[in-house]
Amino acid sequence: MSADLRDLYQQVILDHNRTPRNRGALDGANRRAEGHNPLCGDRVTICALVEGDRIADVRFDGQGCAISTAAASLMTLALKGKTLAEAKDLFEQYHRMVTGAPGGPPPPEALGKLAVFKGVCEFPMRVKCATLPWHTLTAALDKRNETITTE
Repeated sequence: MSADLRDLYQQVILDHNRTPRNRGALDGANRRAEGHNPLCGDRVTICALVEGDRIADVRFDGQGCAISTAAASLMTLALKGKTLAEAKDLFEQYHRMVTGAPGGPPPPEALGKLAVFKGVCEFPMRVKCATLPWHTLTAALDKRNETITTE
């Protein structure tokens, strides 16, 4: 990854950390889950409004590092209006990218703005920060009644 692209990605992450999108309560939410990363203290609550098989709205709240907060912010933007199947597929592609899983990352255009987290795989301790909102979302969509943890 070029230095210019790395700088741009860092700027996007910092922007979403400073001014997170879709942060706060979601009136009328019919899905909810909480997540916790005990290693660094990140905590996130994901609330979603699912209508039929589509995510009509999704919001988050909580406290976390810049990567966790930016991941939650960008995740909510990427998922609004998606079907549950599309959301699951997007998470699988995102997870493959941030973990450096075999098969290589998906093409950047498949992930849109989520591609800013491509460099996370170089920092294994940060993968949990980048994936906590996604694992918590999955629990919310599955209506699991448990706190999701990265440990």
